Parts: sequence; C-alpha cells; structure tokens
Amino acid sequence: MSPTAALLFADLLGVAVFAASGASAAVVKRLDLFGVCFVGFVAALGGGIIRDLVVNQAPPLAFDDWRYAVVAALTAVAVFFFHPHLARLRRVVLVLDAAGLALFTVTGTLVALRAGVPPVGACLLGMIAAIGGGVARDLLLREIPVVLRREIYAVASLAGAVVVMALYRGDLTGWPMVGAGVLVFAIRIVALRRNWNGEPAP
Repeated sequence: MSPTAALLFADLLGVAVFAASGASAAVVKRLDLFGVCFVGFVAALGGGIIRDLVVNQAPPLAFDDWRYAVVAALTAVAVFFFHPHLARLRRVVLVLDAAGLALFTVTGTLVALRAGVPPVGACLLGMIAAIGGGVARDLLLREIPVVLRREIYAVASLAGAVVVMALYRGDLTGWPMVGAGVLVFAIRIVALRRNWNGEPAP
C-alpha cells in the first residue's frame, strides 16, 4: 500500500470511528435519525475540515471526496439502528472517541507536514484536527467539551503529534506511525481507567 493510500485509509477509518462516536452520543440524548446522522457527520468531518482549510486544501476532502460523506453516513445510520446491541453505550462512546483521537492525530499531523507546515505548527494542527470533531459534537449535545474538562485528552493528542513529527523527520513512516496512534489511544484509555486529571486553578 502506498503512503498516500495508507493515509487515506487511516483518514477514512478515523471518519468512521468519530461518526460512530458522535452518533452513539446522539443516541444517548435520544435524537431522531436526522439528529443522530447530523451529529455523526459533524463529529466525523469537523476536525478534518479545519485541517484542510488551514493547509489550503480547497475544497476540503470532506466535500471533494464522496467516500468521506458516505462512510460517515453509513456509520451513523448503522449506529442508529443497531445501538441496542451495544452494551454500555457510554463506554463505547469513550473508546471510539479515543480511537478517533488517535487516528486523526496521526493523519492531521502528517497532512500538515506534507503541506510544508513547520514542525511546531504541524503538531498543533494535528491536535486541532483530532479534537475538533469531538468539540463540535459536545457543543451540539449541550455538553462541556471534553477538551475543556480536567481529563487527559488534548495532551494525549499533542504527545502523539510530537512523536509523528519526530518519526516523519527521521523518515520513519509506516508501522512506526501506527505506534504513534497506539500511544495516543493508550494514554487516553489509561487516563480514563485510572481517572488521571489535570489540576484546576487554585
């Protein structure tokens, strides 16, 4: 698989995971089919649209490549109809969100680096791409965005983005990038299980 094809696959997988996360959260709020699909779309495509606009990808891939919309739509519809089979939906949302965070951290940082964004900016853009969809999802559902809570969320993404940047500059692509994604996912899941939180202002 070529690097371009691998990046597309990871991006679409991230779309599917975040669409499932958004749709699952909307199901918890008891929205109808349109509402579930809309929240799924926003969660899946929001971060990528921000990323593409920053790197002057016009139109953004979410609008230029039909596969993005189709993957998001099919995933959201599937969640709407099959969610009764998902036990403990809240836990499912958290795991899917962690997976989406990991995937979009890697793809967002790589897209930025390939577009010529300097290393620090690329890391920040990778983080923004990863958290953007989740922020939009939470705002639509009238929740405090997880990134603004005390949970370890954006920090996990930023750590992964730094690893991706270092690997890219060292010409270590392919499986090492998978490791960067696993790192983000692991940090987020361990933080949830062990209740790691940042300290609030005194």
